[in-house]
Amino acid sequence: MTEQSSLEASSLAPLPLRRAWLVLAVVFIADVMDAIDATIANLAGPSIRADLGGSETTLQWVLTAYTAAFAIGLITSGRLGDLLGRRRLFLLGLAGFTLASLACGLAPGVGFLITARVLQGLFGSVMIPQGFALVKVVFPPRDLRKALIPFGPVMGLATVAGPIFAGWLLHLDLFGSQWRSIFLINVPIGIVAWALAWRFLPSRSGEDATARLDPGGVGLLTAASALLIIPLVQGRDLGWPLWTYLSMTGSVVALMLFVVSERQSRHPVITPSLFGKRSFVVGLAIVCGFYSALSGFQLAFNLLLQLGLHWTPLHTSLTLIPMALGSAVAVLLAGAVLTQKLGRATLQLGLGIAVIGLLALWWTIAQWGGGSLTSWTLAPSLLLIGFGTGLVFIPIFDFVLGDATTDEVGTGSGMLNAIQQFSGAIGVAALGTVFFARLNDGATAAFDSASELVIGLAVVLYVLTFALVWLLPKHANQAHG
Repeated sequence: MTEQSSLEASSLAPLPLRRAWLVLAVVFIADVMDAIDATIANLAGPSIRADLGGSETTLQWVLTAYTAAFAIGLITSGRLGDLLGRRRLFLLGLAGFTLASLACGLAPGVGFLITARVLQGLFGSVMIPQGFALVKVVFPPRDLRKALIPFGPVMGLATVAGPIFAGWLLHLDLFGSQWRSIFLINVPIGIVAWALAWRFLPSRSGEDATARLDPGGVGLLTAASALLIIPLVQGRDLGWPLWTYLSMTGSVVALMLFVVSERQSRHPVITPSLFGKRSFVVGLAIVCGFYSALSGFQLAFNLLLQLGLHWTPLHTSLTLIPMALGSAVAVLLAGAVLTQKLGRATLQLGLGIAVIGLLALWWTIAQWGGGSLTSWTLAPSLLLIGFGTGLVFIPIFDFVLGDATTDEVGTGSGMLNAIQQFSGAIGVAALGTVFFARLNDGATAAFDSASELVIGLAVVLYVLTFALVWLLPKHANQAHG
């Protein structure tokens, strides 16, 4: 941002607090819709496949198409807001997200649904970064931190609660819509949110008219993402032909070229100064490991309960309640007490408890597998997993963005969301592939074995993430340099 545009942005007077909180409420509605849609199809996957058909990879694509498209688009959408106007792009993204949700709900086949999910993710990526930027502008500096605090826990809880909400909707079977209701529910919510956004969002929000996009950088980053995701999802189903290995190698090459391009670009996709901040770089690596493990585990566990044990979506969602309750309690503790007192130790405590919960779940499946599992036998380990993951949601948000300047926070928040979503896509693609590869037949014992393998890999990822936490400063407010 140039000196002139910085002065223009800073000269914009914040809105009265009452109006600013209304803007925050609109942004929250949009963000929660996105967070839930990233995970809600996790539980509905078996129902979608039973209705529309398709191979095992169908389940992975329904999840991955959304999160990968969202992550790819998110990194550049912040700069598009500077160019075209944040209010205008927020309204466009919200309208497109709502229409794409309608298309998902009316999908006549698998290909149509996956295409609609890609559009849903892309429009979501247009909408979300504008919300962050608008919140930053409408609040006075002294109240901005207070306004941003709920984002981490709310997004984390929405991620955990998404499958429970899906199970409830599938059970209600509104108007005989079956799985389609999980997408159609966005339509009335999106219409109300759009009307509120039209009414309350400010027309001016500190856009930078001098901002420019780097098409080369965007193209390389998109290519690197696609070259990795496609073979991870399709490789096992096709028997891992040569092109899958060449594609993954090409992803690494494209990523290296992107790094070189960013250093030479006059208008880099990602603010270069962010990569000089240890807390930001290490924090993103932690986000990557954490969300990859969480997303892959959630997919495998849902498939075990629904396809392996033949539980209904409602039974499955009720079984997940201890995990959501554990997360809710942990988020309250982390926000009120632990994060300020313990700093990075809160992350280590959460990851450690999550590992214990995963190991307890592995032991439970091994002891009571073969069809003897019940919601009650699973509850203690799920409670531990939820509590442990809940302790991570708030402090990791603080560490990644705690050192960002006013000019960096927009790109930084976009990167945080992008890495979170892309990590979820990688977790579903990679751990989902491992899960299906272990299945030799439809017997419950095979589902038990596949689930135990994915849980073991999730434990490994959490342990590696635990080790990375030592590289962070002890407290987020010490994250400098």
